[in-house]
Amino acid sequence: MPRLFAPVSLMVATLIGGAASAAPVEVGPRPYFLIDQLRNPELKAKLEACADKPLEKKLFSIAHRGAPLQFPEHTLQSYRAAARMGAGIQECDVAFTADKQLVCRHAQNDLHTTTNILATDLARKCTKPFTPADGDKPASAECRTSDITLAEFKSLTGKMDAANSKATSVDAYMKGTAAWRTDLYAAAGGTLMTHAEYIQLVKSQGLKFTPELKSPAVAMPYEGWTQENYAQAMIDEYKAAGIPPEDVFPQSFNLSDVLYWIKAEPAFGRQAILLDERDETDKTFNPMDPATFKPSMKELKEMGVNYIAPSLPLLVTVENGRIAPSAYAREAKAAGLKIITWSLERSGPLQKGGGYYYKTINGIVNNDGMIYELVDVLAQQVGVEGIFSDWPATVTYYANCMNLK
Repeated sequence: MPRLFAPVSLMVATLIGGAASAAPVEVGPRPYFLIDQLRNPELKAKLEACADKPLEKKLFSIAHRGAPLQFPEHTLQSYRAAARMGAGIQECDVAFTADKQLVCRHAQNDLHTTTNILATDLARKCTKPFTPADGDKPASAECRTSDITLAEFKSLTGKMDAANSKATSVDAYMKGTAAWRTDLYAAAGGTLMTHAEYIQLVKSQGLKFTPELKSPAVAMPYEGWTQENYAQAMIDEYKAAGIPPEDVFPQSFNLSDVLYWIKAEPAFGRQAILLDERDETDKTFNPMDPATFKPSMKELKEMGVNYIAPSLPLLVTVENGRIAPSAYAREAKAAGLKIITWSLERSGPLQKGGGYYYKTINGIVNNDGMIYELVDVLAQQVGVEGIFSDWPATVTYYANCMNLK
C-alpha cells in the first residue's frame, strides 16, 4: 500500500522520533513492586541485586499488542510504550477491512470494544448494532473491520478493550474498563495502525516483528479472497518493506496457515509460530497427558513446525507445592520445538488464584510476586524462547537480570 508510506514516515518522525531505536530502556516501578512481594527468598535476592544494572532491549520480552495493561492495544501509543520498556519484539494481530486492507486488531470483530466506532456514524455499518441490556439479557454489539473500509477504519480511535454488559446506553457500554487497568492514557483516544504502518514503526524502533493472522469472522473465501490469499498478503507486506525474513515471526492458531507459510514462503515459514489453544477447543486435551496431544509434538515437528506457543497454564503444573514444568512442556522440548508463551499480566491482582492464565497453578497463586516465580520457571526450567506480556517492562527486567537474549 504505497500511499501509506509517506504519512507513516511523517508519523514515525513526529511521534516516535528518528532516534527511537536508541532510546533508553525504562522499566518504571512495576518490576520492583512485584519483587517486593516475592516470597521466594533466593529469587528475590537475585532480582533485587539487579536494581542498578543497565538495561537494554531483549528479544525474550515480547510486547503483546503493545502495552495494553494501560494503553489502548494495537495503537501507536501502546507500541511506543512497549518499545520504551525494552521489548525486543512487537506484535500486530492482523485483520482485514472491507476493501481487503490489513490492519492491526486483536480480532476482526472487536471494533465495538477496542475503538470508538459505536459513538460515530460508522456504527450504522456494524454487523450487529448496539442493543441495550434488558433484564437478564446483556448489552451487545458486533462491529467488524470487514464492515468498513480502510479509510473509515483510520477515522476511528482506540480505547481500552472493554464493554459494560449491563449498559443501557452506548456511552455506558463503552465505559467498561476493568478496575485494575486504567483509562488514564486512553482519554484522548489511541492512534489506530494499519499493518504496513506497524511495519514501518517497528522497523524505526529497531525491533523484530510477530504478526498474527487472525481467524476471519466472515466466511472465506471473502469476495474471492481465499485464506491462502490472506496469509500471503500478510507476508507480502514484509517483502514490500524490505524486512529480512529472520526478523519476522508470523503466527496463527490455524495449523494450515503455518503449513502454508512453510511451503510457500519457507524463509518466513521456518520461524512461523503455531499458537496452541487446544485446552479451549478440544475437550479431550490434557496438558499433563501426551496421549491427548493430537497431533503430537513429534508429528508437528515432522510437518516442519519449529515454534509452538501455548498459553501460560499449559506449560506449568504444581509439584510439592511449587510451580514445575508440565508434561506438555517436556514433550515440546523433547520433540525439538521452540516454545513461546502468552500472555503475562492479562490477569488482575493475583490474590485469589489469577484466573485463566494461572488455571493449572491456581491453588498456590496468592500474591502478585508469583508473576516472577512463574517467569523464572518458564525461563530456567521450561526453557521458553520468549514471553508475551501486556506490560513488557516486567519481562524486560527479568531478562536483563538473568542475561537472556
